[in-house]
Amino acid sequence: MPKKNKKTVAKEHNPKEESSAISLDKSNNIIIQVLAKPGAKQNGITGITVEGVGIQINAPPSEGEANTELVKYVASVLGLRKSDVIFERGFKSRSKILKITGNITLDEVVKKIADEVATA
Repeated sequence: MPKKNKKTVAKEHNPKEESSAISLDKSNNIIIQVLAKPGAKQNGITGITVEGVGIQINAPPSEGEANTELVKYVASVLGLRKSDVIFERGFKSRSKILKITGNITLDEVVKKIADEVATA
């Protein structure tokens, strides 16, 4: 029996799988896995995948400018203060993890990020 090529096998769309980039930690804080794209023309969320939330940032990836802009942008999308969005990991990487400590639910975060993708 021939092996199935992974590229040709159709994958069912599963919205719950997409939101695995946005989850809760043990302390019930919301964790967002981010795939950052610095140096873009404007800030925006490009999509949600299993690997993370794609976010393009209008700042160069030098001296932490893109990281600062990322926190500011995510806070504005979620309607939170900058202090409610904490940089957990990935300061020098494009794969980052943000922790949301503000007064917002996981469902609200997923909805606001999905709405931002739809308007892009």
